[in-house]
Amino acid sequence: MKFNIHGKKLEVTESIKGYIESKIGRLDKYFENPDNITATVSIKLVGKKQVVEVTINTNSFVIRGEESNNDLYASIDLVSDKIERQIRKNKTRMHKKINKDKIKDFNLSYEQEPEEKNDTIVKRKIVETKPMDEEEAILQMELLGHDFFVFKNANTDTFNILYKRKEGNYGIIETK
Repeated sequence: MKFNIHGKKLEVTESIKGYIESKIGRLDKYFENPDNITATVSIKLVGKKQVVEVTINTNSFVIRGEESNNDLYASIDLVSDKIERQIRKNKTRMHKKINKDKIKDFNLSYEQEPEEKNDTIVKRKIVETKPMDEEEAILQMELLGHDFFVFKNANTDTFNILYKRKEGNYGIIETK
């Protein structure tokens, strides 16, 4: 796996890079061609917390995890474990033939705007949508670790919002 590691308000030393590469690199066993995969790791300081955000872009999926802790190395451990749990949890969904054929080249781009004060937008995400069915949208939402997901429904050709309900089931909001 290739790594793109950068820090915000924090210098990334060689020992930190080595630790990240060893912890996140152990996820190579879950990918058929790990040499073609890039993991983007962002480390930032938020107050006293060390926040580590990892985004792994594959040809078919975007896997994302974020964790924070007072200790940087603990944050790295937590995010690595979180991503591994996401992959294991969704293993059967990812290996279905439907998903292998339909969601190639699906990507999300994440851009963070500078922080503003009070009732203003502090983060903006650009989502590139590709038609998919509801099952594929659930898989992608779980891999990203989000509570909701916006997608273009391949069956109705409309934009839908998939969300996780409190009891663990899913809901869909359809647009006209």
